[in-house]
Amino acid sequence: MNTEDLERREDPYNVTQASRIFFLPNLMTAGNLFCGFMAVVNCIHARLAETAASGEYLGATPADHYRYAVWFIMGAAAFDTLDGRLARMGGRESLFGAEFDSLADVVSFGFAPTLMMFFFILSPSQGIPWFRNVGWFVGFAFLLCAAMRLARFNVITNPLLHSGKKELSRDFVGLPVPAAAATVASLVLLLLKLEEGDKALKSWALALPFLMLLIAFLMVSTVRYPSGKNVDLQTKTRLQNFVIFLGIAGLVVAFKEIGLLCICLGYIFFGLFRHWRRPKRTKAVEPSL
Repeated sequence: MNTEDLERREDPYNVTQASRIFFLPNLMTAGNLFCGFMAVVNCIHARLAETAASGEYLGATPADHYRYAVWFIMGAAAFDTLDGRLARMGGRESLFGAEFDSLADVVSFGFAPTLMMFFFILSPSQGIPWFRNVGWFVGFAFLLCAAMRLARFNVITNPLLHSGKKELSRDFVGLPVPAAAATVASLVLLLLKLEEGDKALKSWALALPFLMLLIAFLMVSTVRYPSGKNVDLQTKTRLQNFVIFLGIAGLVVAFKEIGLLCICLGYIFFGLFRHWRRPKRTKAVEPSL
């Protein structure tokens, strides 16, 4: 093989290289997109069930459809984790895979949570009519910030801009889009649980639009969040950290909805606390999602 052919193969913008599809990583991304699509479908079914005379649609109540949507979003997050790990483990990262993954993430972690937020969290059913007036704005702000977060990721990981540069940190720059979607999904689970118990939501529901806007802002911020990319089968930890992890997992199993939401909110506010405590200095933006 001559030098020209070698350079063409190594050039990520070569037509053949850029459009190459590696089966397993992109199969996981397709699974991510499918879960996002099904989450959107179930949000629509939930809305149809709310307006149906029988209170059901396709044999399920609105609460059932919202729960299905939540678990599909969680499934999308699992597929999203797998596609990146498989690509890195096999050395099969490509421009096509990165773009495909971002497009799937817009659906699964941008549009699906936005629809769920608009239909349920910020709906008039929560008992506060003015939610109807602000719900569209809050929902669009979340979707816009998710799309901008993913676009920024594609820019800062562009190989032409970072050729020869070493990645200085494995932290996420800004709240990861899957974490933002998981927070919305876990909040929906908690609200469904409260509705089942006939517990009033008015006392604290006014905070929901502001929480959603905070999550949206954090996605496009420069607040750093810890990443799990370095965790693998070779990762070592101290005994006390392992015990703490098992304890947290046990609490999530025991308390489910509250436990999931506490983990998501804990992750969000941990990043904020660490950002405020960190000495002010110029930080370079490293590639991360």
